[in-house]
Amino acid sequence: MIRRVITIFTAIILSGATAFEQTDQGSAPGRSGDNAHWATARKVGFGTANNLKSKVWFTLADGMLTEVYYPTLDVPNVQALQLLVVTPEGTIETEKDHTIHETELRDPGRSLTYRQTNNAKTGQYVIIKDYATDPLHNVLLIDVSFRAWQRNSSDYKLYVYYDPSLKNSGMHDSGWSDSDALLATEQDVASALISKPAFLEVGTAYLGQSNLITELGAGKSREHHDRAVNGNIVQVGRTGSASMVLGNSIRFTLALGFGKTSTEALSEARTSLSKNFNAIHRDYKSTWNSYVDRLPKIGAQYQKQFNIAAMVLVALEDKTHRGAVIASPSSPWGGGPNANEPNISGYHAIWSRDLYHVATAFLAMGDRAAANRALDYLFKVQQKPDRSFPQNSWVDGRPLGGGLQMDQVALPLVLAYQLERYDRETWVQHVKKAADFIVEHGPRTDQERWEEERGYSPSTIAAEIAALVCAAEIAIRNADTQSASAYLKAADLWTTNVEKWTATTNGPHGDGNYYLRITENNNPNDGAKIEINSNGGTFDEREIVDAGFLELVRLGIKHPDDPLIVKSLAVVDRLLMIQTKAGQGWYRYNHDAYGERADAIPYDAQAGHGRLWTLLTGERGEYELARRQKMLARRRLNTMLLFVNDGGMLPEQVWDRDVAGFVAGSGTGSATPLAWSMAQFIRLAVSLQQGYNIETPRVVADRYIRRRR
Repeated sequence: MIRRVITIFTAIILSGATAFEQTDQGSAPGRSGDNAHWATARKVGFGTANNLKSKVWFTLADGMLTEVYYPTLDVPNVQALQLLVVTPEGTIETEKDHTIHETELRDPGRSLTYRQTNNAKTGQYVIIKDYATDPLHNVLLIDVSFRAWQRNSSDYKLYVYYDPSLKNSGMHDSGWSDSDALLATEQDVASALISKPAFLEVGTAYLGQSNLITELGAGKSREHHDRAVNGNIVQVGRTGSASMVLGNSIRFTLALGFGKTSTEALSEARTSLSKNFNAIHRDYKSTWNSYVDRLPKIGAQYQKQFNIAAMVLVALEDKTHRGAVIASPSSPWGGGPNANEPNISGYHAIWSRDLYHVATAFLAMGDRAAANRALDYLFKVQQKPDRSFPQNSWVDGRPLGGGLQMDQVALPLVLAYQLERYDRETWVQHVKKAADFIVEHGPRTDQERWEEERGYSPSTIAAEIAALVCAAEIAIRNADTQSASAYLKAADLWTTNVEKWTATTNGPHGDGNYYLRITENNNPNDGAKIEINSNGGTFDEREIVDAGFLELVRLGIKHPDDPLIVKSLAVVDRLLMIQTKAGQGWYRYNHDAYGERADAIPYDAQAGHGRLWTLLTGERGEYELARRQKMLARRRLNTMLLFVNDGGMLPEQVWDRDVAGFVAGSGTGSATPLAWSMAQFIRLAVSLQQGYNIETPRVVADRYIRRRR
């Protein structure tokens, strides 16, 4: 659950000095610190150098730096880094809560290069920050400019507030000062924050247990706030008068370095900070420019966003475990009650379903090497000894969730066919094993693609059918006609029965005949009860619909004009479609509870209201393209373009109405950017250019659509 970062700053900065017991020499007084909370998942920026040398990634939101990942993309180490401004009147203001934020791409469509501009709500000053990671070092650099409008900038005191959360946890960090450096460690991850010109004062304390600004300003002994051990710590460095004053602007550069030890992290930071920021910024951009130059041209209206989406997908691939593309560099709604322990992954984990969609986008982008790395990761890292795939995993392949989702077993086989991976090893060691698993355990699934319900799902069955047909083709190319025959027999049987298993004939919507979201057994007419996750209620399963049956079209099993597909779509549009200023969007299913509450209070797994899913607009466009409704399909792409935020990020969910200051069609606090959404934009854009859905496996469509018409 999201916790507003203002509570953190109020606790440590605005609450006033606290009386402390004397502790060991050099240690911060107080207990181990208040609870930690990840920042909003509504990111407006995400970046890293496009190389394998620098293993640092950063995210931006709310006018500040949020997570920094190191050394892999499943290990966030930062909760927040922002400026604190002490006005001449003594008021303490934070960038997050006291300024109006703007984020812009400094090299639009050419690199993941961002500038944050934060204008004080009082109109008194502006803060401008440019970001770049050093391509040669594990360092994030931030070039900062502060300018007062009505007074001298030097009349203000500036502090850098840094909240490290090393090793994906808020607790267990230890921090201290070394001359002008702020150092923090937990096990084998360390950070070092320094400034050029150097910080005038530095301090470390437990979150909520000290007012560092007051103490530093009062000239308290440095030893009083020099060290905090094994807790949730925060660190503050004062800059300002010693910084470069150009005209009425104060300029300084921050370096946040990482390493296995504090010595290594500090060495990295000092090396990068000794260079010229503009030179590093230029080198950072160049790592992306050369990649963008190789991307396909799809038209001026979409090219910038296409390039951004492509770069984000590339940046989401881990640099150590190649092929591992995380779902999002965020923890939706803050990830839960607290972030004290490293027991959650947020969305910075790998789902084979999401990775399949990313890989098909890589193919659409012309990056066949990246798509093959994804398939290698699926087969050689993620695939389990029992031949299935985990619900999700850390980047090194260690399973996280324990659910069995049959579409996640199936889609890697479709990808193997699309990549023409017909070699003997791929067939024997991976494709055959997964296909046999599908025949033995399908078509039923323990969880469908929304990871919630068990039973017979049209979308899951579509993936399974497509996988078996693709596996049969690979079997034939390996002279295993017996396996091919078994796979095709099962696929044909499931194709024949998918309507009987998943489409009701006596439902309460339309004329009563339409596909359901899922049936727990293979009887969609018996009125069995379905319980919606997150206390969403219990309903007759015939009441609950989604658009998952469109997978039957996109994967080449049903013709887009199939009467039941068309009827079911009318039901979906009546129950799930919402018109926003950006265009039409769709809920996942009726009564979905995975989202903010009605009053926009963040989702807490107890109650909520699912919002509109960006990728569903793209999936609808692919259906309309299959139906040769190209203008409608292009309208969906245009809508997705309007769902993009200022930093070019496409969210998981967008608001379905204006509420609590949020605008319908803008991203919620779920996950931004979502790799699946970015991939969907790319795939629809290229499909529109080509005039057909490039993802649809030809061998499946040949068997079930073209051959039968």
